[in-house]
Amino acid sequence: MGRPIIKTSDEIRAMRAAGRIASKVLRGAAQAAAPGMTTSELDVRVGQLIASHGAVSAFLGYRGFPAQCCLSVNEAVIHGIGGSRRLQFGDLLKIDVGVRYQGFIGDVAMTVMVGGGSPQHQKLLDTTVQALYEGISAARAGSKVMDIGRAVERCVAGSGYGIVREFCGHGVGRSVHEEPQIPNYVDSKAVTRLKSGMTIAIEPMVTLGGAAVEILDDGWTVVTRDRQVSAHFEHTVLITDSGPEILTRDEESQLY
Repeated sequence: MGRPIIKTSDEIRAMRAAGRIASKVLRGAAQAAAPGMTTSELDVRVGQLIASHGAVSAFLGYRGFPAQCCLSVNEAVIHGIGGSRRLQFGDLLKIDVGVRYQGFIGDVAMTVMVGGGSPQHQKLLDTTVQALYEGISAARAGSKVMDIGRAVERCVAGSGYGIVREFCGHGVGRSVHEEPQIPNYVDSKAVTRLKSGMTIAIEPMVTLGGAAVEILDDGWTVVTRDRQVSAHFEHTVLITDSGPEILTRDEESQLY
C-alpha cells in the first residue's frame, strides 16, 4: 500500500481545472438524460462533452473499462456500461464522470431521477447527498480518514438504508485511484491522517434495501444483491489547512 500523494501548488491548479471540466460534463450529461434515450447514446454524448473541453475520459480503457463514463441504472450502483437499455421515466441513473486534463483527474458523480420520480426515491437521493456533504465537512487536515466514514455512516444511520462497504472513495490525482481508500463507514484500519495538499474522492453509495452487492457477468457492473435501487454522489476534494475545498463543484448551477 502506497502513501497518499501531497500535491504541489501547480498540481493543485491542474486538479482545479480538471475538476471544473468534470463538473461541466456531469451537468451536461444530467441535462441530456431523458426517457427513451439509450445509455449508449448518453455515453457518446459524455465523450463529446469531454472532448469539447480539450480533455479525455479518465475511465475509457482504465483497467480495460470500455466506456466514456459509468452509467448505472436503478439496482446498478456503480461501474455500469452504456448499452442498448433505454432510460425510462423514474429510473435512478447514476452518472460517474472522470476526465483527464493537463495530466490530472477530475472525478465526480451524481444520481438523477430520469424525467422525475417518487418521493421515496427522492428521499434516498437527499439522504445520500447529505451524507456526501457530512463526509466532506469531516475531511479536515489533522483528522483521520475514518472520521469521513463516521460522518457518512452517522448521517445514514436510522434511515433504514444500506451503505455499500465493498467499494469506497479514494485518493485521486495523476491516477484515478490513489491512496488512501475512503470507506463510507467507520473502519478502524482507516487511520491515515489527512494533510493539506491531499486530494480525495468522497463518494457515498447508499441503497434502498440491503448493503450487499455483487458484480454482473460483464465484470464491471456492481448491483445490489436484493435488486433494490441505489444512489451515488461524489466530489473530488482538496484538503487544506483552512478546510476542505470541493474541486468538482458546479460553478454555474448547484446540481446537488
